[in-house]
This record gives sequence, structure tokens and C-alpha cells, in this order.
Amino acid sequence: MAFLLTACQSSAVPLEFAPDGKIVQQAIALQLEQRLNPLSEQLKTTKPRLNINNINVQNIDTVTIGDLPSYHLTGTYNLKLILPRQEIKQNKNKFDVYLQRQAEGKTWRLLSKDNKTSKQESVWKSYLISM
Repeated sequence: MAFLLTACQSSAVPLEFAPDGKIVQQAIALQLEQRLNPLSEQLKTTKPRLNINNINVQNIDTVTIGDLPSYHLTGTYNLKLILPRQEIKQNKNKFDVYLQRQAEGKTWRLLSKDNKTSKQESVWKSYLISM
């Protein structure tokens, strides 16, 4: 399920509520799955299993998106793609994610900018991160 949101800058978002490593790992995995699953389906191959580790958050910026506190995180991670006949390891992959804690504070959503819109303000798609 996806939602569309608009964004505005704000310095009032508290860093102490920023997502933990597990949430960042799940967000990276969700982003990768969104790219790899359509490719696997198109090629009619088994979807690879992902092993994401050594996440290094290098920068956290705060922003308010859709009236909720959000965090823009960038950094690197190591990836192991586990395929039926081989494993592929990639080190120091870059990530760039926007994460938003929901109003009740129990769930997180991965946000991605919708580049297909021609409006002046940013429009975002929102995806629930499974806990």
C-alpha cells in the first residue's frame, strides 16, 4: 500500500527518535526488493535472498513530511545476494533513505520521492516497514 505525502523542511524533529539499525536495515532491504523483484519476475528467475550487514550511517538530516517527523539517512552497507547457484558479495554500497515514524510511534514507513509528478512541491510514496 502506498500513500502520497508532501514535504517541508523543519528543525523541530528530534534526533533522539531517529530509527535504530534494525529499521534502517529493513528499509534498505525493502528498497532493494522493490528494484530486484520486478527484474526477477521479468527474467523468470528465483528472487535472491538478501543479507545486509555492516550498516554505517554517515549522515542524518531531519525533515517534516506530511506533518510527521521524518529522517533522511545516508551511508554505506555490505550486501550478500544469495542466489540458487551462487552468492554475490558487494561491500560499501551507498544508501539514501527517508524514514518516517508514524503518529502512534509504533511503526515506520520508507518514503520515496515520486519523480513522475510535475508539481512544484515534492510528492512522496510511502511503504510500511514490517517489524
